[in-house]
Amino acid sequence: MAVEGGMKCVKFLVFVFNFIFWVCGVALVAIGIYAQVALDKALVVSSASATGSPIAILVLGVIIFFVSFFGCCGAWKESYCMVTTFAVLLSIIFLVEIAAAIAGYVFKDKVRSVVEDRLWDAMRKYGEDEPLTEMVDELQRDFDCCGANNYTDWATIERFRANDTVPRSCCRVNTTSCNVHPTSTTIYEKGCLQGIEAWMKKHILIVAAVALGIAFFEILGIIFACCLMKGIRSGYEVM
Repeated sequence: MAVEGGMKCVKFLVFVFNFIFWVCGVALVAIGIYAQVALDKALVVSSASATGSPIAILVLGVIIFFVSFFGCCGAWKESYCMVTTFAVLLSIIFLVEIAAAIAGYVFKDKVRSVVEDRLWDAMRKYGEDEPLTEMVDELQRDFDCCGANNYTDWATIERFRANDTVPRSCCRVNTTSCNVHPTSTTIYEKGCLQGIEAWMKKHILIVAAVALGIAFFEILGIIFACCLMKGIRSGYEVM
């Protein structure tokens, strides 16, 4: 039994939604890759606690990518089982996203502590680990910063305390060495932790906007899928 208006429109909306949802999945994959690359440089960390969020975003994007493809097939073939499975999976993804957002808010202070600890660890190994040294130098040049909290942090590192100097990447100008003095204008005085926090606050707004957009489409998708399920179960032939 064909329904000329309502269910035919719902089927079309489910199909269109899944295409948009597929695009959202691609966007999450891109954001996850970008965040992983950026944090590897900005946070100078390789621990699971710091890289977990970008990887989680990347995995979520891949899952959404395949779930949306599954939803498209279910809508096109008018399969009650596939549409039901799609609605259930989408609901689970939505709940996981809410849980992740709550966890991110609760543990935001811990993230700062982890970043600071890793920065200090990188500073202590400066000059001993070449790749790590290059990342610290790049971090200080990119954020115009010096040390974790400020330039005096380098005075606690043995090799720099003896000569009263800081790494060349702390210099405002390209010189062979940077002597540290309280009134020095040749080095960056602010710490890298401040720069990283500012960077994260700036980019978290973009991530939040994308997340809200995806959540909105997920809710629409669940509603449309439930309507289509009801129509198929009622024995209507959706054209």
